[in-house]
Amino acid sequence: MNEKEKQLTGKERVLKAMRCEDVDRVPWVPFVGCHGGELISVTADKYLKSKDYIVSGLEKAIELYKPDGISVMFDLQIEAEILGCGLMWAEDNPPAVTTHPLVEGVELSSLKIPKPTDGRIPVVTEAIKEMRKKHPDVALYGLITGPFTLSLHLAGTELFIKMFDDPDYVHDLMKFTTQVSNAMSDYYISAGADVIAVVDPMTSQIGPEDFRRFVTPYMMENFDKIRNRGASSSFFVCGHAQQNIEAMAECKPNNISIDENIALDYVRDVCLKQDISFGGNLQLTATLLLGSEEDVQRNALQCMDTGGERGFILAPGCDLPYATPPANLQAVTQIVHDDYQREVLRTMEMTETTKELLDMSEYGQIDKVVVDIITLDSESCAPCQYMVESVELVAPQFEGIVKWREHKIKDAESLTFMTSLMVRNIPTICIDGQITFVSRIPPRDELIAAIQKRINEKMKLRILQKQGKVYVLGGECEGCIETKNNVRRAVQELGTDMEIVFLTDEKDLQKFGVLHTPAVVVEKREVKSMGNVPSVEVIKEWIKDIT
Repeated sequence: MNEKEKQLTGKERVLKAMRCEDVDRVPWVPFVGCHGGELISVTADKYLKSKDYIVSGLEKAIELYKPDGISVMFDLQIEAEILGCGLMWAEDNPPAVTTHPLVEGVELSSLKIPKPTDGRIPVVTEAIKEMRKKHPDVALYGLITGPFTLSLHLAGTELFIKMFDDPDYVHDLMKFTTQVSNAMSDYYISAGADVIAVVDPMTSQIGPEDFRRFVTPYMMENFDKIRNRGASSSFFVCGHAQQNIEAMAECKPNNISIDENIALDYVRDVCLKQDISFGGNLQLTATLLLGSEEDVQRNALQCMDTGGERGFILAPGCDLPYATPPANLQAVTQIVHDDYQREVLRTMEMTETTKELLDMSEYGQIDKVVVDIITLDSESCAPCQYMVESVELVAPQFEGIVKWREHKIKDAESLTFMTSLMVRNIPTICIDGQITFVSRIPPRDELIAAIQKRINEKMKLRILQKQGKVYVLGGECEGCIETKNNVRRAVQELGTDMEIVFLTDEKDLQKFGVLHTPAVVVEKREVKSMGNVPSVEVIKEWIKDIT
């Protein structure tokens, strides 16, 4: 068994991908952040202040999402809070910086490097230690605020003006915030973090020239520090920062992580040339938060196909929104862990180009019950094979009544059929066009019961459709009485509940065109249409048949 075929732990998978080495599959790292609070019904403001809440939220996230790696904390205000920035807390978001000490008269020289016991640092380090013990096989990300973003927290937007008017001041500030970043990295690595993610979203607001001048030397120092401690590093950026990707790569991180605002294929090509791994870029709001499970899986698969097998880590572009539906993240987990589901989804992508669907409004109206099995291919797909076999084994019990067939969606015609039936999962069993068993091999008795139920429904429908009346026309003559008795006996011997109507009025005889009695008229009722609006032309043909 070679290294790629070996079953890796999540931690091994992430770290090997960080080094652009072969892995058995794409690593999955959801940046949980305050979403962990939602998982345990705790507001973000309480969650981000409590080690116990954080650990509980992460434990739940690991249970639900089966990640290879996970961020222990995603709060870019931890350092800023310690250094004197005011925060505004929210119940469903991380806090926001509201005041900037360097704008309010605080001197840069008076600011001190945070100690490991300051502010909420112990909350994070203790959470890392506990998670390290409980989940040794999951890669733990320690997230720190990047030097440029932390400088903006401290100096506000005046920093952009000072880049032109007082560049030396900016460099002094960046030196200080880099020292802060180095200290925070040290604390988190000592606690047990495997990856230090330097999150510096505000670098998206400057161009490559200013980036290389004011950011590159300090980020290089930060990444060197992390590397020398034996940990891996990731450079996080969000927003429209494509112009800086090459400059970011020059800082020599192990990984660059982006959001959906940046083209993943562009980042891939830039990073892999320099043996730098890359991650992202699941759509946070439009898809993970607001989209359907199918939307999420399509987005995840698109990212995986674009990212490829070398150096790519699937992740959201930033921390997950608090109210992200867990089912959407579990849908990502399914695609990541199940190559069969990925193949199904790739095949189903063809439905986007299906131009014409079949009219299934009257499907299943023939006398026999039709069982359709929608599969990828029962010859190559184990779940499909077992579902087909389940039908094949019970079909002989309904010989002459049930017909079954497999539809392999690798075939365009079968794909159109599947789409027309509104089937979205493979494999699926439909009975007379109704989705009955989805991605589940039915037990023998359950399948038999489902088929028998449809047979009974169909029989009842046929009985109703074939109902009619028998009219016996005539008075009280001997022949009329004998005819009435014969009709009653015939209905009784057939066991039918057909209605018998006796008519004696001359006007009724004339309506039926009867000249002599006794007379018998049989009226047959035939249902021509159900559940749809027939066209005028079709109705005319029905009328012609009886006129």
